[in-house]
Amino acid sequence: MRASLITCLLLFGCMAGCASQSSPKPVEALDERTGVTVGALKEPIELLPSGQISAFVSAKHLSFAYVGPVEWNRSGDLSYGLWVNIVPGSDEQPGDIRASQALTLILDDGPVALTLVEAPRLGREPYKQVVSWGQTAYFDLSAESLRRMAASSKLELAVRAAGGSIMHFAPTQDTRPTLTHYLEARGITRD
Repeated sequence: MRASLITCLLLFGCMAGCASQSSPKPVEALDERTGVTVGALKEPIELLPSGQISAFVSAKHLSFAYVGPVEWNRSGDLSYGLWVNIVPGSDEQPGDIRASQALTLILDDGPVALTLVEAPRLGREPYKQVVSWGQTAYFDLSAESLRRMAASSKLELAVRAAGGSIMHFAPTQDTRPTLTHYLEARGITRD
């Protein structure tokens, strides 16, 4: 009896561990007011300040960044964007992310300059802003840029700080499975 209880507990622990490592599932929602179908991740990807692990130990409140791909489908006319949310902390302050050349996405095969784009006005945004005082904006992406992101082992967001220096944010986990799953769910394949 005791052995089977231990076996059950170990099996449950393994299943819980596997479930916690699964990638966020993409979601699709129809905006009934506009007729636009929106494809996004269930949760955005969290990015932490690069090289700041020791700062976490000292409990300093650091800035964070969140990113999430978005597909807007207007009756078969597809467009793509990257939702970005910057949450300022008590460390270096990010500048205006809507300013020209304020953000760059850095991948294995080089940088992707992000250009601000006006997202469709929808009844509900694809992602929730993490805090009310953060900055949120959408940036133009192509299907090819999304493929590059999904194939890249490096995904870093470079943000121009208020003083002109560059703040770097990176995920704590490999984003390739999540982004590859997103591409597959959206039907974005090699042309």
